[in-house]
Amino acid sequence: MNTAPPSVLFVCVHNAGRSQMAAAFLTHLTEGRIQVRSAGSAPADAVNPAVVEAMKEAGIDITAEIPKVLTVEAVQASDVVITMGCGDACPYFPGKRYLDWQLTDPAGQGIDAVRPIRDEIETRIRALISELSIP
Repeated sequence: MNTAPPSVLFVCVHNAGRSQMAAAFLTHLTEGRIQVRSAGSAPADAVNPAVVEAMKEAGIDITAEIPKVLTVEAVQASDVVITMGCGDACPYFPGKRYLDWQLTDPAGQGIDAVRPIRDEIETRIRALISELSIP
């Protein structure tokens, strides 16, 4: 029986908003007891400043995060792959568990538009933690 904690990969187009928030919440709420990755099919130059600000309000500092390009290796190394609007750009591998979260893209949005996206992501992350039975 495999007792290693599951690894989760969050993927969106720019890796500058949704996937960064999701990865930060999962890392924070599990206190690092799970391997978390995030990537983008076409990464931006930097994380959306409104996303950084919204996460600061939630007590999580992601100022040091940088968007990363999605690699085949990252998908292969993950047990669960959660996509957020990257469509066909996300590679598919049999045997992986895929979830697609339909979330508003915070790109170009101000803090007032980002807060409800952040809160929706936190709700989904808490449900995921429960579902994966991560203490």
